[in-house]
Amino acid sequence: MTDVHVAALCGSLRDDSVTRTALERALEAADDAGASTELIDLREYDIPTFDADRSREDAGEAAVLAERLRKADAIVLGTPMYHGSYASPLKTALDYCGFDEFEDKTVGLLAVSGGSFPVTALEHLRSVCRSLNAWVLPHQAAVPNSKSAVDGDEFADAKLEQRVVTLGRRAVQYASIEPDPDSFESDQNVGAAGK
Repeated sequence: MTDVHVAALCGSLRDDSVTRTALERALEAADDAGASTELIDLREYDIPTFDADRSREDAGEAAVLAERLRKADAIVLGTPMYHGSYASPLKTALDYCGFDEFEDKTVGLLAVSGGSFPVTALEHLRSVCRSLNAWVLPHQAAVPNSKSAVDGDEFADAKLEQRVVTLGRRAVQYASIEPDPDSFESDQNVGAAGK
């Protein structure tokens, strides 16, 4: 594919983030598949906790973040799992976005956990994306046991790395899909309009 741009949004603020390492590997695979790529690292943004009474333009760098996501043909969301769900920095970033950034866009999901598979974090992100009428890739990447899954910036398990690589390739492969019909959740999500 040519002229496809894939953005990965990292919901981890840790310096030694396995989430960031995994997203970088997914982006390498997307680049190998012919896409331009960028890592959007939430550590680099000043975004306050979401307040519905505050416009996105008055919310630090939320408008800059939204603009970068709008320019992507596909987005890969990456998060550590905290208390069975996804990380609050990612929640805040997504709350400042809406249909303009996600509707009819291909989204890939990646979650990391210190213990067993981060399935609930992936499920929660899938629900959020459906409410924004995004088309979420059926393939998702889960990175369990993060302390042993990655050594430096290398995956210790080739099968696990392959799942992450496949996510990056699928983001490119399905970037131009035209989803139909809208989801029930998106029809009910009036708060995502006009962000």
